[in-house]
Amino acid sequence: MSAVWIDEEVTPVVKDSKEAKIERETHKLEKRLCRQVGQAIMDFNMIEEGDRIMVCMSGGKDSYGMLDILLKMQQRAPINFEIVAVNLDQKQPGFPDHILPEYLKNLGVEYHIETQDTYSIVKRNIPEGKTMCSLCSRLRRGILYSVARKLKCNKLALGHHRDDMLQTFFLNMFFGGKLKGMPPKLTSDNGEFVVIRPLAYVAEKDLIRWATHRQYPIIPCTLCGSQQNLQRVQIGNMLREWEKQYPGRAETMFTALQNVVPSHLMDHQQHDFKNVRATGVEDADGDKAFDAEDFTPPALTGLPGLQVVTL
Repeated sequence: MSAVWIDEEVTPVVKDSKEAKIERETHKLEKRLCRQVGQAIMDFNMIEEGDRIMVCMSGGKDSYGMLDILLKMQQRAPINFEIVAVNLDQKQPGFPDHILPEYLKNLGVEYHIETQDTYSIVKRNIPEGKTMCSLCSRLRRGILYSVARKLKCNKLALGHHRDDMLQTFFLNMFFGGKLKGMPPKLTSDNGEFVVIRPLAYVAEKDLIRWATHRQYPIIPCTLCGSQQNLQRVQIGNMLREWEKQYPGRAETMFTALQNVVPSHLMDHQQHDFKNVRATGVEDADGDKAFDAEDFTPPALTGLPGLQVVTL
């Protein structure tokens, strides 16, 4: 059954012209995206028989890519599930409210456009120059839950990718004092829905390439006048600079999020430090207190999202 989620078809042999090479690389990219999304769906049991999934569309490359790949998954899935594309028009000045309805109608997918003027509420309550994202996010979340209830959806799919998850982890560590990330699957705040992130294993650079290939009608994300010095922007720039200086670091850090060792952290609620006693039995996972630290990089094949052909 799992093999249906992850397509193992062989890349066809084509002539080595420039156009053929581009076509071949694009085919590899599509296979990688589908395989990574399929792997995430299986690893976290994101989609089940009979699910009705509300795919949240912002008009950015990530949500376009998510919908695109989920529709491909739906065709080959070993189970039956429904997809409803939903966009929340928050009445931001200059928002091109015709783009998404036209795109979704031409795509032939069931969709719903919800219009709520949250922009005016945010501008009225947040002083000029202050970050608007927090209030805007809370308002948006409540509205989307209401829409999901009305459309009889039991799951909400969000377009956060691997890089978003890494950024969230470092934001929480640097500014929130927590080792906390962005989970691939969780229960909604009100306990009514399950929220999934099918792009959990997908790198942003691949979504950028896919969006260019598919020529999505991208809607700018700066219509609200969001500040460019936000903490998330700073963290994103830091991670990109790290990756530029040390290629592969992003993959290693993402692997770390899947290899948590509570006994070697300091949260006494996650590990019973108080009752640690000498046992007289050798423990391979015990602390090598007097040894030099060994930070041998893990094999990249340990990351499900990278078990594919690299372009």
